[in-house]
Amino acid sequence: MSPLALVSVSDKTNIISFCKELVEKFNYKILSSGGTAKYLSDANIPVIKVSEFTNSPEILEGRVKTLHPKIHGGILAKRSDKKHQRDVDMNKLELIDLVVVNLYPFKKKTEAKCSWDEAIENIDIGGPSMIRSAAKNHKDVFVLVDPIQYQDFLEKNKAGTLNEEYKAKLAFEAFQHTADYDTA
Repeated sequence: MSPLALVSVSDKTNIISFCKELVEKFNYKILSSGGTAKYLSDANIPVIKVSEFTNSPEILEGRVKTLHPKIHGGILAKRSDKKHQRDVDMNKLELIDLVVVNLYPFKKKTEAKCSWDEAIENIDIGGPSMIRSAAKNHKDVFVLVDPIQYQDFLEKNKAGTLNEEYKAKLAFEAFQHTADYDTA
């Protein structure tokens, strides 16, 4: 079975080349929502839309898209836990192996003196949830939160050196990223 990457990024720097390599060299399937799904699809990268994956539409003007048991169950399931595997099977969950998420530009918007309402709309809810889920389950899931991480991930994948130490490092960076975001 092909590995599954959930990709949802506000900063689209290098995301097309990264996803193209994931698909072409590592046989990943890409799961994405909203603007990222359209951006990747427009670049001829095959994408499974989150709404199709969950069989639930994006609602509330896009405020709710990835907050779904099929998403978080696929991220949080411990691969070696029999109880988790039973839940995965019973609920027909597909495991998500890689989470690539960066967050709405809240800090950038507020530094540009945007309106209160615009600031509120730039508070990311689903993104931090996916990042934290992936970081919590870092023994089974990789989490990338910054475009500068993409090349290193690809190189380690090519070299066969995607190990637990690297996963833990990424998890630490992910938790730091969400902490900084919350502080802002």
